[in-house]
Amino acid sequence: MLIGCDPKRDATLTLVGRRLTPLLEMILEGNVSKESIIHKGYRGVLCIEIGGPEPGIGCAGRGLILAFKELEEIEVFNGLDLVIYDVPGDIVCGGFAVPMREGNAREVYIVTSGEYLSLFAANNICRAIRRVGAKLGGVICNSRNVENEEEIVKSFAERIGGGLIGIIPRDKIVQHCESKNKTVVECAPESKQAKIYRNIAETIFKNRNLVKPNVLGLDELNAICFSLLSTF
Repeated sequence: MLIGCDPKRDATLTLVGRRLTPLLEMILEGNVSKESIIHKGYRGVLCIEIGGPEPGIGCAGRGLILAFKELEEIEVFNGLDLVIYDVPGDIVCGGFAVPMREGNAREVYIVTSGEYLSLFAANNICRAIRRVGAKLGGVICNSRNVENEEEIVKSFAERIGGGLIGIIPRDKIVQHCESKNKTVVECAPESKQAKIYRNIAETIFKNRNLVKPNVLGLDELNAICFSLLSTF
């Protein structure tokens, strides 16, 4: 099962082929059941979108807390062999640590680029992981074509104590597949990008190196981000 925990509701879009009605909206309408919130996507993956409040109206973290209580009450987790939570890392509200705090997330993987703000958010996630007692599985580099990006993200992963699980290069095939509301694995199964995704998935499944991550100081984070860049 894939549970989208982002107000944008885009985590399950390419699996189901359409944007799902969010769980929080159904809760407000009093119309919640397994049949109404669980949708079967590509290759039988079960999908749920939690959604979030309109900007400036409510706290997305509190919405997540409410949504997870609802999911537990209607027992959506029974009989599942794997649950993946797609949680935005740039939200600092404590409610977004709900999957970790409740013990639902066994391991956390941080997806980041080599850009400073992305690594700053990733470092904050490490702080949240330590605070709630969860474990870090590693870091995935989602490339933005930053200079020396692979070395920057690899250095960050080493400093926080986790491993670099994989590197996802920028490729136009991703946007092409998204325009068709399909995953790369479904739309372009023989592409290099699809192979990379499969390799990362296999690495995650085999990974047993779960750690309590270190949290870097700002000076150390700055040194990682900028020491490998060219000077002008």
